[in-house]
Amino acid sequence: MVRVDDSGDVTKCWLSPDELSALERAAGKDGWEREIAVQLMGRCGLRASEVSYPGDDYLRYSEDGSVWLFEVRGKNTKGGDRKVRDAWMPDDVADDVHKYSRERQLDPSEAWVDVSTPSVRRWVKEAAHAIADDLDSPRWRSVSSHDLRRSWATYHLVERQVDVRTMMSIGGWSGYSAIEPYLAEPTEARIGDAMST
Repeated sequence: MVRVDDSGDVTKCWLSPDELSALERAAGKDGWEREIAVQLMGRCGLRASEVSYPGDDYLRYSEDGSVWLFEVRGKNTKGGDRKVRDAWMPDDVADDVHKYSRERQLDPSEAWVDVSTPSVRRWVKEAAHAIADDLDSPRWRSVSSHDLRRSWATYHLVERQVDVRTMMSIGGWSGYSAIEPYLAEPTEARIGDAMST
């Protein structure tokens, strides 16, 4: 894993893109819906509680930005009613979602993932535990659904240097104090890239 912090009450894990792909595959062994759920959290930055909302009706291609965006009704980090935002979706995830919707013959108004938040969290735990068993790597047992969002945010903020305002918009953070915990230390590769230019 890129980084593990077990100094507090909750162990925090940061997954590399390759580890995230491995988790997607492990989840997918128990059903495509599970793989889609992991992709929505790990590659689109959704919270576990947001996974069961979006469907085809909420996905659109932005001609202005040449990107896939989809509406999410999620947590309001300032408190109050749920906040609506446009989240970003990578092209390959959009391809998977389109194929999944067609294969399942989902109505455009139906959610891609139609399960409870505890089920989404359980799916992540089950996939992580399967990897832990396969690799004999106990660190995988600490991976949670929030680690997928944490990994997504840190990767884009620190490794890809996406500006904070963009990340706040697509990730649903209302202020700098809410996104600050995701500004973790860069990897050694990122340090090398930054210092050699």
